[in-house]
Amino acid sequence: MTIKYTSDHEWLQIEADGTATVGITEHAQDALGDVVFVDLPAVGTTFNAKDIAGVVESVKAAADVYMPLTGEITEVNETLRDDPALANTDPLGAGWFFKVKLANPADADALLDKTAYDDFVKNA
Repeated sequence: MTIKYTSDHEWLQIEADGTATVGITEHAQDALGDVVFVDLPAVGTTFNAKDIAGVVESVKAAADVYMPLTGEITEVNETLRDDPALANTDPLGAGWFFKVKLANPADADALLDKTAYDDFVKNA
């Protein structure tokens, strides 16, 4: 299992089989405030990296959720759809957004590790 981050403030937990769980980072949920709605992609949909795969809305703003890497959606977090506040209370756990079968798992090597992401946030 590998954890990677994007400059769009998403995290990916990548498994050895090439699937990844995707969510928003603590920094993103802090910036958004109280999340009140999520629009999740349909299972079976294929996205290219950087495509808009969903939307998260808060009391302060709405933000797009981008597909971090090219792949096919295999599962969405229906619990999050029913309880969007999970994106605030447990963004790196129960607040995950979707799972994706990566077209090329090696593409994740180009994403940020925890140290690089923390530096990115600090210098943004």
